[in-house]
Amino acid sequence: MTGGGGVLRVGNASGFYGDRFDAVREMLTGGPLDVLTGDYLAELTMLILGRDRLKAPARGYAKTFLRQLEEGLGLAAERGVRIVTNAGGLNPVGLAGVVRELADRVGVTVRVAHVEGDDLMARYAGREGVLTANAYLGGEGIAACLRAGADVVVTGRVTDAALVSGAAAAHFGWAPTEHDRLAGAVVAGHVLECGAQATGGNYAFFGAHDVRRPGFPVAEIAADGSSVITKHAGTGGAVTVGTVTAQLLYETAGARYAGPDVTARLDTVCLTQVGTDRVRIDGVRGEAPPSTVKVGLTRLGGWRNAVTFVLTGLDIEAKAALVKEQMDAAFEAAGRRPASVEWALARTDHVDAAVQEEASALLRLVVRDADQEAVGRVVSGAAIELALGSVPGFHVTAPPGKGEPYGVFEAEYVEGAGVPHVAVLPGGGRVEVPPPAETRELVPLADPALPEPLVHDGQTRRAPLGLVAGARSGDKGGSANVGVWVRTDAAWRWLVHELTVERLRELLPEAAGLAVTRHVLPNLLSLNFVIDGLLGAGVAAQARFDPQAKAVGEWLRARHLEIPEVLL
Repeated sequence: MTGGGGVLRVGNASGFYGDRFDAVREMLTGGPLDVLTGDYLAELTMLILGRDRLKAPARGYAKTFLRQLEEGLGLAAERGVRIVTNAGGLNPVGLAGVVRELADRVGVTVRVAHVEGDDLMARYAGREGVLTANAYLGGEGIAACLRAGADVVVTGRVTDAALVSGAAAAHFGWAPTEHDRLAGAVVAGHVLECGAQATGGNYAFFGAHDVRRPGFPVAEIAADGSSVITKHAGTGGAVTVGTVTAQLLYETAGARYAGPDVTARLDTVCLTQVGTDRVRIDGVRGEAPPSTVKVGLTRLGGWRNAVTFVLTGLDIEAKAALVKEQMDAAFEAAGRRPASVEWALARTDHVDAAVQEEASALLRLVVRDADQEAVGRVVSGAAIELALGSVPGFHVTAPPGKGEPYGVFEAEYVEGAGVPHVAVLPGGGRVEVPPPAETRELVPLADPALPEPLVHDGQTRRAPLGLVAGARSGDKGGSANVGVWVRTDAAWRWLVHELTVERLRELLPEAAGLAVTRHVLPNLLSLNFVIDGLLGAGVAAQARFDPQAKAVGEWLRARHLEIPEVLL
């Protein structure tokens, strides 16, 4: 698989561990493909796999992938489709072996390879509580496996986009220094990595398309690194400049999108609708990658418990104050106040509600401690004992339990030259992938010059931002990313001057005391905000109502501000 011409058709069949099970079959039977990728790993997934490995050392990989292969392996072999996946998780060599066993069992001849070296637990073994430690590898190991004739390539923790860029580098014979071509493939890989998010899933303007069952995306990659994002004919959803823009902004930040193989310049991306469900990506420029690579660490942070009290009708604030006072008194009496006690009152109640649930507010208590007993009976017993001696109408959404462990995700950066990266070929041979020969220090780009502000007649209306702008948000450790885009030049000239960091903090008061960075991407008519610390210790810690910041963008779109009438 080297020196290929034409286009390389790469499809995706998984955006996370637990994505649509039938997607592998749908992608293999729905239209032409050369490579099928599957992304199963996320920060939370690594913690889940780490706990699996504690129970059974031979595990640590995404078991769903194996069940999908029971039918998919034969389909892929019949159609000449190669499979590249990070489902190996913490144990790529183990999953590769099980795939070989499955191939023998179902009578399919396939050559299986894997990539290893990302597991750095030996380095962090002395750090208290660390459960997993994995470097984010690039695509060169994948490329080496494919060049050696592998039909299935299993990896552990590689960057999500590496599944695509590695396949493209192998097919077209790109050298590691062909940064523009690699950057183009990385951008295509980033669009594909979250599956149906590129085809209308989780899309701000979802009413414009039939997204009841969106298809999974396909990238037709050319030898120069440009691509066309599409989907199989007859599948649901849509591929538009808007859906692709939304995914490009997801979990990114500034103009320089760094990876272990290349730094892609998102400010150079050009998107063009070239047909129904066909969006061309070109113009992408790349730079040498930084010398460091990211290492994701997960550890058990302690024990957590939660109780949600339902407060109904009148005097909601006073009722909440009484419940808090009673629980604090119970902790004092027990002499075991949890190390962290957090309260949040969600005013979901409506005045004069015709439905009881609409007359109710939710008071949420979350406690954390290093000791399970401090969040167990001390909390659950105190909450239940209030049943007949607290606010009128007292009840909780569910009986509180004994508490459960929670995790913490941390990111560090280490010199890539010291991280092993090994391609284990189908025949068992081992190829060590060297670090990039050329690196470049990663420094933020200065914001580009802003366009002239929108000139209008001065007439405005107080309305939701979402009438004009789309948004998509997500998590990176404890930080949240919120990408906001518009669809016309006029809207852009208003948005870029209106939605400043200060205005974002006004619209999202939870961000008021946090560091917020704004990145301007004119080619995409987009702003990308990073809100540091909004998610505490990350998704595994469940520190927030929306722990992965999935809906922060929709919250922002629902906020009202003065919008020029000409845009409405």
